[in-house]
Amino acid sequence: MGVFYLFIFLIVVILFSPFLLAFFFFYIAKMGLDFLSFSPQMAFFILLLILVGSFINIPLGKRGRVLIEEKKFFGAFRRNVWRFQGVSINVGGALIPLLVAGYFIPQIPLNALLITTLVTVFFSFLGARFVQRKGIVISMILPVLFASFFAIFLSPEHASQVAFSAGVLGVLIGADILYLPWAVKKGSGVMSIGGAGIFDGIFLVAIASAILAAI
Repeated sequence: MGVFYLFIFLIVVILFSPFLLAFFFFYIAKMGLDFLSFSPQMAFFILLLILVGSFINIPLGKRGRVLIEEKKFFGAFRRNVWRFQGVSINVGGALIPLLVAGYFIPQIPLNALLITTLVTVFFSFLGARFVQRKGIVISMILPVLFASFFAIFLSPEHASQVAFSAGVLGVLIGADILYLPWAVKKGSGVMSIGGAGIFDGIFLVAIASAILAAI
């Protein structure tokens, strides 16, 4: 009987693991926004906008349609969808994080932001790779470490804000924009800036950098 209950438990864990993973990342993201001095209500509102916006892609040019795999909210939801070929920008994965970073830019030293962003661009570009039918995915470790280190070193009073903003800008430029021509060609002509796998990269690099810089 014990083996039967263990089997049932494992089945339940497997079935609900995407939701548990999404909840874990939601909690981490909420903690990161708290370190950025947002109120709990504002942090929840930003996360809600990112979640809803991750399903919205604004086309910047389109032609025929192709079938691709789409991953939403840190990989918790996956589906095959038809997408117009060309370039689009994801609201939750790119526009909302950019707006949050833009909110901090007038409050932080621009030289610290510029240097930290350039470093993050470099390591984001090195750590990014293209995966067929998924888009661009990124290794987080080096961008997070160097974004937080340079933010602390160059602007200790605004380390979390510098790290977050540099994380957003660095990943967008280094792992999205610089890969744009090649990714469109290799990905059947489909590229979503801030969408697919890179959504995890942009927001999680920025959040993890902000948390590490605040510790």
